[in-house]
Amino acid sequence: MRRWRDGRGGLTVRSEDGGGTPVRVPLEIATSYRARTKGLLGRDSLDGALLLSPANSVHTFRMRMPIDVAYLDRRLRVVAVRTMPPGRLGLPRLRARHVIEAEAGTMEGWGVRVGARVEVDGEMVRKGS
Repeated sequence: MRRWRDGRGGLTVRSEDGGGTPVRVPLEIATSYRARTKGLLGRDSLDGALLLSPANSVHTFRMRMPIDVAYLDRRLRVVAVRTMPPGRLGLPRLRARHVIEAEAGTMEGWGVRVGARVEVDGEMVRKGS
């Protein structure tokens, strides 16, 4: 199982067929309970994206902006993408292990769609840590 640390990293989006130019996006990583719970609450904007791990659902209660949500399986393939306005509760995705959040409308431009593969560059937790 992948285990990242809270912090910053990068998200690389590749198309389904692996062709085209990969898109690289700044990424915040939230893996602790506290960081995942805070998420995007209280923010008016986000530069890049936020990875919540582990996660298979999200809510937008007390958020100030609509967001795009991409649900990822254990191989970091996108299994669903939704745009959620503030004040909503998303349904859990059974195959999802991680969630990426970004400002509404940005994921389409990055090529984040069902079947796309992403890569996460961030500090990993070592086994036994």
